[in-house]
Amino acid sequence: MSAETSAADTRDRPRLADRTVVVIGASAGIGLETARQARADGARLVMTGRDPERLRRAAAELDPVGTAAFDATDTDRLKEFFDGLPEPVDHVMVTAGAPSYRPLDELDLDDARRDFADRLALTLGVALHSRGKVRDGGTLLFVGGTGGRRPAPGMALVSAMTAALPALVANLALELAPVRVNLIAAGFVDTPLSAALLGDRLEARRAELRASLPIRRVVGPADVAALAVHLMCNDALTGATYDIDGGQQLLSH
Repeated sequence: MSAETSAADTRDRPRLADRTVVVIGASAGIGLETARQARADGARLVMTGRDPERLRRAAAELDPVGTAAFDATDTDRLKEFFDGLPEPVDHVMVTAGAPSYRPLDELDLDDARRDFADRLALTLGVALHSRGKVRDGGTLLFVGGTGGRRPAPGMALVSAMTAALPALVANLALELAPVRVNLIAAGFVDTPLSAALLGDRLEARRAELRASLPIRRVVGPADVAALAVHLMCNDALTGATYDIDGGQQLLSH
């Protein structure tokens, strides 16, 4: 076989062939689309989700090697999941969780404490319990947001988490090396979660973004999934936050 033929074969080979990708929160939205793209790129999938029926439908489409239905914020179940993996995996992506938008005069302190603690505990729990389960050079990949970088009423909890996650990911990248740790920070993404949060304001928000974003369209789950797969495949990337918002942060309001 010539060097040229060998190089061509390497280029044609799916980037995630013989790799196992775990997607926590794989039954809808960004997680489901990332699972689709990873599968199309040759990966074996392990899919988890909170809703058993929704997870079953997603698994029927993608034929994963394993599934698990549980609430990822339940630290005991999260530990059981990683302990139960039968062999090492290559990449773990975490999309579970939802932002909490509450103005101060509507804030319940116990709810706020739980929301903040659950998100931090999920990130730390994946880092802690995945040790020894992810192959060297593999990835832990978390999903956060960019919206909380600009102060506004109702954004206190989101802003605090937006600031905390990049620092946490950078430190985890040092502690878990040579496993890589990265964060995707998304702006508005047109997902079922966004639809649930916005309700009857969804179409107006889509129209506003199409008119104002520099890319002149709304960011979708496939855009974020493509970035996620790239971060899995590029083994020079760790400890960083990668924004994907269509230029939303460049706008004045």
